[in-house]
This record gives sequence, structure tokens and C-alpha cells, in this order.
Amino acid sequence: MRSSLRRSPVVLAFTTALTLLTACGEGMSEDDPFGQASQALLNGVGSTAARAALTKRWAPIHYQDVDVTGSHSLGGKSDFISRVDFDGDWSGTNNWDNTGSRALTAHAYQSVVETSSHWYLLYTFFHPRDWSDSIFDTEHENDGEGVLLVVKRDGSEYGALVGAVTVAHKDFFSYVPTGSPLTSGSESLDGTLSLATFEGVAHPITAQEAKGHGLKAWPYYDIVGDGVKYYPSLTLAEQPDSATDSDVRYKLLDIYGSEGLWQRRDLTTLFVSDGTFRGDTGGGCGLAAGNCGTNSANAPWGWDDQNDGPILSGEIAKDPAKLAAYYFSPSSQFSTTYTFNPFKGIGADPNQP
Repeated sequence: MRSSLRRSPVVLAFTTALTLLTACGEGMSEDDPFGQASQALLNGVGSTAARAALTKRWAPIHYQDVDVTGSHSLGGKSDFISRVDFDGDWSGTNNWDNTGSRALTAHAYQSVVETSSHWYLLYTFFHPRDWSDSIFDTEHENDGEGVLLVVKRDGSEYGALVGAVTVAHKDFFSYVPTGSPLTSGSESLDGTLSLATFEGVAHPITAQEAKGHGLKAWPYYDIVGDGVKYYPSLTLAEQPDSATDSDVRYKLLDIYGSEGLWQRRDLTTLFVSDGTFRGDTGGGCGLAAGNCGTNSANAPWGWDDQNDGPILSGEIAKDPAKLAAYYFSPSSQFSTTYTFNPFKGIGADPNQP
């Protein structure tokens, strides 16, 4: 059962007003343990507290479609988001097996990369299973997809959200909120980034499909029938009460930190190669012989769009300024000199408080 100590969320009010794209004067919410740490953002994101404050401010309200059909759905549980070590270990080859017997408390991994002009906030949502209820579809162990938010450093405490790029399997999709100064660049825009009010400020809304868990901006994917609505927290990680639950908190984890993935990038029990999770065919994966893939999921530094020209595999995490300048226009707005980018070895100690 979920904790009853937190407040119920405010009623969501969808809005596209430009005034909601900034967060001037916002105070830290009641579940933020860092007090005035957000003030450090004006000096950069070299501390875990500053990154937590920034990523909590813009973290998506996340809609997860849920399918309860078929034995591999586990009554909908296979569509719940969780952390990679939900089963208490850092092995990638038993996550499919352990999905049914362990709690899937909601988490998302956040990372921040900084230039003088923008912050690039990446959110990774993990599922232990990419599954199917058809013998004609493939399945695989582990599934990581997410969204890159582009936040302009405009002198305000948290900047202004100006764009997003989402990951749906082997394709990236780009969006801008109403009022953004950005337009389509070398890639055409795929739609408008919708916002909703949570804890008094606007957050983007993302959505993942059931089974394969491709991620787009809402409503380009949406909940159809059963589904879970997740809201961000720095302290609470809840498991949905059912396949239809409209109020679940997911906890943000710093991908660079002690609970994160980046420090484990060379762990051979978790990764088979750079940015690719190790996964096998055990635990009953595959409804028919031969339709369970191995080593089929990626961490952010392994995400790749199959046809976006000069953007290389993993650059959505490692070189997001390059990606933003390619996907959006005017490209001249984007500084490509990083002041904090642990993926490239640039910045302060990621464990610094």
C-alpha cells in the first residue's frame, strides 16, 4: 500500500500559457530535502542538490498505459516503471524472472548536462520487461526509454522549458511547448509539448505505450483503458495499487550518483557492451520459440535514432547540445561548450553534496 502521509495532488489544469514556462520565485516543495539548494543553480549544477532541485522542477507528469491481457502482463505489473536493481542486485539477466515476485516501486533516473546557454535534463524510465501477448511479436528482458528536456538558462531560478526529444524504440520525436522560441531544424517537429500544473507549477506531460514502452509527449501516446499516472518526487517511490491508478509518486535518482547507472557502466553483469543492458532468454521470455531477444535494451548513452543523420548513438545523453542544434532552429542559440557533463568527464565530483 502507498503512504498516506503525503498530500493528494492538486487537480490538474491543462495549460499552454507561456507564463507557465518559467519558474521564477518558485519555492522548494514539501518533499524536497535540500532547502535553499536550488539557489546554487545560478552558479551551475555541479552538486547533487542543485541537480535534484532542477530535475524535480521540470520532471514529467508521466502517463503509463497498462495492458492486463496475457500471462506475461502479470495483471498489468509488467508495465509498471521501476529501478534497474528493483530485485536487490545489479544483474541484468534475472530482471524478467523476478518481475512477478518483487515490488516495482516507481523510480526514474535523471541526469543533467549544462552549457552556458541551456540545461539538458534527461529522464530514463525503466521496465524489467518489454513484453507481448502475441506469439507473433518478440519480447526481451529490460527496457529503458525516456525524454530529453531542453531548458533555456534565461536568468531565472529554473530557466524556461523550450523543447523536448523523446525516445520510442529506435526513433526520436521532437516537441516544443506553446510560446517556445524554437522551431523545426534539420528534423521536423512532431507536435506540441503539453503541460499540466502539479504542486503549483507547470510540468511537461509524457506518456508510454503498454508492452513495448515507446515514449512520446502526451497525447501522442495516451492511456487507453487501464493505466497509471505518475508524479515526481525526491523522496517517495510508490507501487501502483492496481493497473488503474491515477496518483502514484515516482522517485528521481541521480544517474551519476551511488544509486545510478553511470558509475556501473563497466559492470559486466549489467551491461554487455557500452550502453547496452545484458539480458537473456530465461524466465519464460518469449511466447514462442525464438521470439525472445537478448541484449536488446539500452541505457541513455546507448540510445540511437535509426535515421537522424549526424547524431551518433548515445549523443542524446553525451552531447545533447549537438542534438538540440540539429533538431531545433535557430541552432545559433545553443552553446556547444559544456560546463558540466560527466558523460564527457567535465564538471565537479558527481557525489559532491
